[in-house]
Amino acid sequence: MQAEFTYAPPVGPLDVVHQDDDLLVLNKPSGLLSVPGKAAEHADCLEARAKAAFPEALLVHRLDMDTSGLMVFAMNKPAQRHLGLQFERRHVAKTYEALVWGQPEDKGEVDLPLIVDWPNRPLQMVDHARGKKAHTAWQAMARDTTHARVLLKPTTGRSHQLRVHMLAIGHVILGDRFYATGAALAAAPRLCLHASRLELRHPQGGSPVAFSAPCPF
Repeated sequence: MQAEFTYAPPVGPLDVVHQDDDLLVLNKPSGLLSVPGKAAEHADCLEARAKAAFPEALLVHRLDMDTSGLMVFAMNKPAQRHLGLQFERRHVAKTYEALVWGQPEDKGEVDLPLIVDWPNRPLQMVDHARGKKAHTAWQAMARDTTHARVLLKPTTGRSHQLRVHMLAIGHVILGDRFYATGAALAAAPRLCLHASRLELRHPQGGSPVAFSAPCPF
């Protein structure tokens, strides 16, 4: 089991990347929940902060608490349905940036099915018999002595997918309090995983749009 974790979300104003009559795109900081947790002390989240500033904002998808980057909200019910179907049907192109331990190859793909590790939830694990299909393409962008910067492009959206897939190929993400140990855990004060780019169809008219948020690490 994981050690107890005290929820202390970062403070500060909303980082609004884009806002119109149908779409709200925010840049979520690491350490902030996407949606409220069950405990009262876990009520503060990006969804609550978004609704405080934009009461009509509706949730479309989530990011892990430790992951930073782009999250899309809908500004009305038809837009929520339109966007939700795009995520469900994997019509949204997602790009993440990460720092991973060690020296991976220049590029590759991970196709390993995932399932929740029930005795140790919320951890996930590879399970070829019972897991759900999960696929990630990755490419190394820069290298340092102990680690590398990579772009990650998931075509599925499983919980902890990028974290477990990088672990599975021997290159855990720096600062990952769930899956990293030793030097890889100590190498960064946060999970070095950031949702840097989203490409989707605008719910009003269907035109392709793309949003980006600079990597903070």
